[in-house]
Amino acid sequence: MEIQPLPPLPEPSAKTVTQLRRYASLLAVANERVRLTGPYDEETLWTDHIEDCLHVLPLLPPSGTVVDVGTGGGLPGAVLAVCRPDLKFTLLDSLSRKTKALAEIIAALKLPNAEVICMRSEDFAAARRERYDAAVVRAVSEAGVIAEYLAPLVREGGALIAMKGSSVGEELAPLEGLWHTLGLAEPNLYEYDLKDHKSYMLLWKKSAPCPAVYPRKPGRAEKKLWWR
Repeated sequence: MEIQPLPPLPEPSAKTVTQLRRYASLLAVANERVRLTGPYDEETLWTDHIEDCLHVLPLLPPSGTVVDVGTGGGLPGAVLAVCRPDLKFTLLDSLSRKTKALAEIIAALKLPNAEVICMRSEDFAAARRERYDAAVVRAVSEAGVIAEYLAPLVREGGALIAMKGSSVGEELAPLEGLWHTLGLAEPNLYEYDLKDHKSYMLLWKKSAPCPAVYPRKPGRAEKKLWWR
């Protein structure tokens, strides 16, 4: 698969940077009560997480709705909601302690374009099937499993976006030519620099409706891989 350079990031306004810094501060404080993400200090959250999430921006749709699956402390969904007030975001996680803390952060940031929902993605996909223009995910699972989680949420013509690490090539190799099973076109792979290493974005276009068999029952996606 050809690896493409990620399109340039849009330049954030001073107001956006201020709000993102406020988010980093709120996330650091919340981490002292509820473990929302790995690091606890504000500067590490900024350099390792928030700046990373900004790389999703060039791949977002020009308008519409976006769901962030497994959002945790709002990465990347809260970051994107700050930067794109013209889009509506659903921040989805199955752990109530995380969604409660995240809802408090969203309220403090006064983000009218973001909602926080506590539900498993499989159940949520059954409730809001193929309603979103895009779905995003960061550090949840391998590429094939991610695609099963996201495909039922996105409308035909929409996009699935996954933030990935260096193992992405190994994850994609056994799935070449099989993505149509989920109603997806073959993915595009983008590369970008993050500090001293390469990181990656996977982008699938939804080319057909997702078969009704997906989503499967909660937990099934990782226990019985759809491509085997």
